Amino acid sequence: MARKTVLARELRRNQTDAEKHLWLRLRNRQLEGFKFRRQMPIGRYVVDFICPDKNLVIELDGGHHADQVSADKERSRELGNRGYHVIRFWNNDVLSNTEGVLEIIRETLLMSD
Repeated sequence: MARKTVLARELRRNQTDAEKHLWLRLRNRQLEGFKFRRQMPIGRYVVDFICPDKNLVIELDGGHHADQVSADKERSRELGNRGYHVIRFWNNDVLSNTEGVLEIIRETLLMSD
């Protein structure tokens, strides 16, 4: 089995609280009927969430991401070069402002129609 696939499975088993929280709101086409997947390998990365129909990647960042801004920019740039639109949220925002985060995701999904 490919290394990224094994990593993705492990990440699905060990989600952060923010990932669990958002997944409960995205799964089963709950957001405007769009299908989402979690912890999916794309190239050399495993993205947190993806809506394949809209090529939308959602990344959740914890506190450690404050120290890796340039790596996150490179990751977003590379995913963009593959045709994906990337939006990022801080874990804290997902947990404390879930409805606001979902509204941004909803607007992003619908604006590409």
